[in-house]
Amino acid sequence: MSAEKTIRGKTVAQWETEFPIMSEIRALKETAWINPGRVPFDEAARECVLSIDDVRDAEARLARFADYFEHEFPETAASHGIIESPVRPIPAMQRLLENECGGSVPGSMWIKLDSHLPISGSIKARGGIYEVLKTAEDIAVRHGLLHEGDPYRVFATKPFRDVFSQYSIAVGSTGNLGLSIGIISAKLGFRVTVHMSADARQWKKDLLRSKGVTVVEYPSDYSIAVAEGRRQAESDPYCHFVDDENSKTLFLGYTVAGLRLKQQLAAGGVTAGGKHHLVAVVTVDAKHPLFVYLPCGVGGGPGGVAFGIKQVFGDAAHCFFAEPTHSCCMMLGMATGLDSDISVQDLGVDNRTIADGLAVGRASSFVGSVMRPMISGCYSLDDSRMYRMLAQLADTEDIRLEPSALAGMYGPVLLASGALAGYPAAAGLSAEDVANGTHLVWATGGNMVPAEEMQHYYEAGKALE
Repeated sequence: MSAEKTIRGKTVAQWETEFPIMSEIRALKETAWINPGRVPFDEAARECVLSIDDVRDAEARLARFADYFEHEFPETAASHGIIESPVRPIPAMQRLLENECGGSVPGSMWIKLDSHLPISGSIKARGGIYEVLKTAEDIAVRHGLLHEGDPYRVFATKPFRDVFSQYSIAVGSTGNLGLSIGIISAKLGFRVTVHMSADARQWKKDLLRSKGVTVVEYPSDYSIAVAEGRRQAESDPYCHFVDDENSKTLFLGYTVAGLRLKQQLAAGGVTAGGKHHLVAVVTVDAKHPLFVYLPCGVGGGPGGVAFGIKQVFGDAAHCFFAEPTHSCCMMLGMATGLDSDISVQDLGVDNRTIADGLAVGRASSFVGSVMRPMISGCYSLDDSRMYRMLAQLADTEDIRLEPSALAGMYGPVLLASGALAGYPAAAGLSAEDVANGTHLVWATGGNMVPAEEMQHYYEAGKALE
């Protein structure tokens, strides 16, 4: 008889005794975890390896590339080359959720449509594109091609493309990160390989191949694709591997969202087609809290965005990670303190979910360590709930997203009357504070999903109502 599996010297049963939440994760129950280790932002910031200066540096780099984007990607012309997504209220969806839960959801509900980010239609356009841009900038400086004051549209010229063609970019991805990195890398002239797990959508693989990207498929999950991509890159000095689990550069690309969000909420509306439409100025302070709900896979995207938001709004912002019940690796790593030393597979959970962008069994230890003092909590939800909300959002607000992008939508309900209902009091917030607050659901992807695929998602959701 083989010995019982242990994790850091303890059996799963022993871990469950210490952390009962593990039993709920094993049972695939929708559950939640309120972070007991959250500390005041000033204290967390003092101990952090990154700061607001790093966020501003990332923002400055993206600003330098604005004229390149305006030149190469016409869809960014209206925003003058700035890659940013709209934010808008979703009152009809809020009313529907209130009717479903049989109570009120105090405060106003808004949605951040990273699903509609230019170039790749997902949150991954932030970090993935940023890391490729920094890599390209570093190579251009090293080769003497780029000088201070040069307009960055020179990156679209033949001398730059010729140099970049000597280099390659590699990444492991369940889909959207691969799309973002593949599209921008191929446009710049890099050779690109995306290592993808079996559960990545076929249309994403097909789209990448149509852009000249090499796609390598693996029958197992995300972690194996990443490990193999990293191994191959290590043997090639001209290959840059984008490490979604550990890259500070990737992380910083996401953080810029915090600076942009502050500007958008203060401007009081939505921007579409280059025109600003006044809706309502959103105040964020101690008496007007901002609750942010972020779909989470390995953690780089939501962790970076949450970090940027905390840098900008401090203790007035309360950020939550949302995960599928079959892949809630961040909640598992955070709750146990084991971070990347434990996976959902260690508990016998299969890491299979319709939310393919979140199908990750082992969380980033880098994100876990950076965000542990700042994150407010995590929660998990069933695939069927994501499907239902996908159809409901389409019907109420005419917004169509991929399933993973709906993970954040249920957070306001949980905070009002569900498994997160104890959080406001724990955070020192009164009922009046919450009623004056804003719930921001981060929609992480979906705008590039083929129409027939999106219709399939919608019909699956309607069938569950």
